Amino acid sequence: MSSKRPQPFFSRSQVTLVRGLWMVVTAILAFMTLFPLLWIVSIAFKPAAESFSSNLIPQAPTLDNFIYVLTGVPFIRYMVNSFLVSATVTVVALFFHTMAGYALARLRFPGREVMFLSIFSTFLVSLPVIIVPLFVIVKAMGMLNSYAGLIIPAIFNAFGIFLLRQYYLSLPKEIEEAARIDGAGYWRIYWSVILPLSRPIMSALAILFFLANWNSFLWPLTITSDPDLWVVQLGIANFKSQYSASWNYMMAASTIVAIPTLILFVIFQRQIMDSLKTSGLK
Repeated sequence: MSSKRPQPFFSRSQVTLVRGLWMVVTAILAFMTLFPLLWIVSIAFKPAAESFSSNLIPQAPTLDNFIYVLTGVPFIRYMVNSFLVSATVTVVALFFHTMAGYALARLRFPGREVMFLSIFSTFLVSLPVIIVPLFVIVKAMGMLNSYAGLIIPAIFNAFGIFLLRQYYLSLPKEIEEAARIDGAGYWRIYWSVILPLSRPIMSALAILFFLANWNSFLWPLTITSDPDLWVVQLGIANFKSQYSASWNYMMAASTIVAIPTLILFVIFQRQIMDSLKTSGLK
């Protein structure tokens, strides 16, 4: 008896056509995503009189906008402030969040689920809702116009604790049981076993924490009136007055601010992709 091979549902030409359509759609979406960025860079190289011209390529490219941003105003100081705040928050937050996530995932203690639900419920509360009571607390602690006021309130992040907890729940318990048989305590297991296994998810969270604080605007605007403590977003907003805005300077400053984030993504893109593949929620 001769058996007939099943015919494919789609022909080869139809599959090629569908792939071609998807490539066209993907290219259009990529262009829509990149076009605003290209326009920002274009305005950054245009003189003030040409800022609102419709041409994407500047007719008379100039570096005067970048020179003014870097020399005419203390923008480098703003970038140093942003880097100091973002790096400190990222390192400290990861240290405490990994411990909190591990405790909520593995340790058994009364009120653990209530504590986790309380932390998870803060997802429903945005910064504008709590900014007034948070400002009152920071003021009462004497942290206005200080690096402490910029750093300490930004350390806690419920998303980081939640994501780390879910990641630790996905790790096999046999690894910890083997370490416990060898005489390791909770701290040794956390430091020597859990943290090395957490590198992919920690790399992704480090990028998220750094970018969130690098781009923060509302909270620094609320508690800092000293220009020496301004971050880059406040520095960019300073180019806009009540009745006019120096768009060429703003776009030049935005281009400069975007460079460190692009460098971070290029360096850690492999870790980010690894975290997406290995940190599935359990």
